[in-house]
Amino acid sequence: MGVQPSRQGVTGANRRVALVVSRFNEEISRELAAGAREALLDAGVDEKDIYEYEVPGAFELAPACRQVVAVGPEVDAVVALGAVIRGETPHFEFVAGVAARGLQRLAGEINVALAFGVLTTDTLEQAQERADRRRGDKGGEAARSALEQALLFERLREGGKPTVRGFRIS
Repeated sequence: MGVQPSRQGVTGANRRVALVVSRFNEEISRELAAGAREALLDAGVDEKDIYEYEVPGAFELAPACRQVVAVGPEVDAVVALGAVIRGETPHFEFVAGVAARGLQRLAGEINVALAFGVLTTDTLEQAQERADRRRGDKGGEAARSALEQALLFERLREGGKPTVRGFRIS
């Protein structure tokens, strides 16, 4: 398991963040969301500025994230959280691939930071380890990544490009 370098000085003060959480593999998703929420609060995001939305599964993450950006409360970042665990059928590849491609595509269309916090593991035990806040804390990692990306986007926008509810306009 790799350890990501931390970025000092990235703050969540005055940031609004949406967590979009898959209910499938609910125990894992709950732990990812708890880790993300804890990381956001530790970074200075106000509890009232954390919005949490649930979707049935990883397949639904990208469309829900799109709707949050389009018509939800204005946010600086969206964190997509969930777990897809390999089984004995090719279902894993389809769902994991659709979730990753959908979120990747969306990230290129919006002017809001979007973090990928979807675990794709071979076993439940691997997912538990990665989600656990004392071990892998991938929910917290995704939240911190979203805050860092939001700061970068803010700095880049200081030049003054117009947006419509977070979407690029040409």
